[in-house]
Amino acid sequence: MPAVSEILLLTLAGLVAGAVNAVAGGGSLIVFPALLAAGLSPLSANVTNSIAQWPSYVGATYGQRSDLAGQGPRLRLVVPVAAAGGLVGALLLLVLPSSVFDAIVPVLVLAASALMALSPQIKRWTGEQRPGEGDRTPALVSAVFVSAVYGGYFGGALGVILVSLLAITANDTLRRNNATKAVLSLAVASVTIVVFAIGAPVEWTYVLAVAPATLVGGFLGAKLAQRLNEAVLRWSVVVLGLAVGVYLLLR
Repeated sequence: MPAVSEILLLTLAGLVAGAVNAVAGGGSLIVFPALLAAGLSPLSANVTNSIAQWPSYVGATYGQRSDLAGQGPRLRLVVPVAAAGGLVGALLLLVLPSSVFDAIVPVLVLAASALMALSPQIKRWTGEQRPGEGDRTPALVSAVFVSAVYGGYFGGALGVILVSLLAITANDTLRRNNATKAVLSLAVASVTIVVFAIGAPVEWTYVLAVAPATLVGGFLGAKLAQRLNEAVLRWSVVVLGLAVGVYLLLR
């Protein structure tokens, strides 16, 4: 059983992580170290964290539901792709040594941050999409699948990676792409809950301490994300992604 001080720490971490997930992504990297500090092994902390984050994506999706209006065709295409990628990633976590993915996770996160910072320039280089032109569908589907595999395996900064790639492949505003990110993160998390609950060392007591706080934080963070202009939102993602990438390099 966690001590009262650990429960308070984890609840605070969950609240902040939920808000961060909604605004930019990367909230898992707030709860993960807190679980390690509470004495969990890295594997147990990873899978416990993944399950505890699920309510934050529910809260973020609900809080940004107005930004999902008109995105039905896109979501019907990419949500199953995200679920499939999440399943692959979760299964890889159970069968591969952690060193395989741990070596490239910081690179992926830092690359995603750079991608987000340069997304306006990249859009100009690749040809600015006009309203009504449609998404770059092959690139969108590929990006979502690869990101979801990563998310099913580790999950930290999945939102940073998703919203960075959506900014280039989905022809929509950054705010609406941020709402799409929440739905895709929810799809990945929903699959990992099933896999990890069956075959991974989940510490359910810690999940109960963190999960409700992530739900509240996710809803509040979604409201904040809707108030930020696109430049502020983009650079929030970039700064957080850089911080997460450096953390992963140094841990």
